[in-house]
Amino acid sequence: MSLMLVLFLLTWMLAPPSQRFFAQRAQINAVKAEVAANNQALTEAARQLQLWAEPDYIKTQARERLHFVLPGERQYIVTDTTEPQVTTTTAVSKDLPSGLPWYNRLISSITEVGAK
Repeated sequence: MSLMLVLFLLTWMLAPPSQRFFAQRAQINAVKAEVAANNQALTEAARQLQLWAEPDYIKTQARERLHFVLPGERQYIVTDTTEPQVTTTTAVSKDLPSGLPWYNRLISSITEVGAK
């Protein structure tokens, strides 16, 4: 019984320090991970700084980002690259006879649309 009491007291006395130890180890690991991420960001920023020190890189970035052109050049910007959808027939033109001249088909389509 006394052995159980000693083990209980020992566990009771060692629990808070061990809990603090593991909590501090977790904090240390989190800080180390943050320092590693910051070092990586710093390395990337230094690399970007070296790139921006080169005049050719600045020129290409001005062309790509700001759409600058050199004197005498002409720049074309394509804004819509999708294929246009062409519909050749409509619901009205399917019902019209095909042997008529264009003006008769036009008048027929107008009167047919007006009748609907």
